[in-house]
Amino acid sequence: QVQLVESGGGLVQAGGSLRLSCATSGFTFSIAVIGWYRQAPGRQREFVARISSDGTTNYADSVKGRFTISRDNTKNTVTLQMNSLKVEDTAVYYCGRLPPGGIAWGQGTQVTVSP
Repeated sequence: QVQLVESGGGLVQAGGSLRLSCATSGFTFSIAVIGWYRQAPGRQREFVARISSDGTTNYADSVKGRFTISRDNTKNTVTLQMNSLKVEDTAVYYCGRLPPGGIAWGQGTQVTVSP
């Protein structure tokens, strides 16, 4: 059974940092493309960052230079380091297994950035 479990969300002041983790199981992690998406109230889910099996990364323009995605193939985890957080980063953050594998999502973790 494919599972992704996010952790690390919370409340932080603008300019602060948070580190999100995504623990996975039930599939061959080392060949999977894993991404982080986020959804703010009243808005559609949007792409944040993605890491391929070979470590290639992609970021949304809004987080480039502030967020860093990484993976640990020995622990089947993906981490999103978020620095210089802004109020507009407030959202529920979801970890997902992306194509070419079947799409699967975690339950999400809330990130709230206060002014």
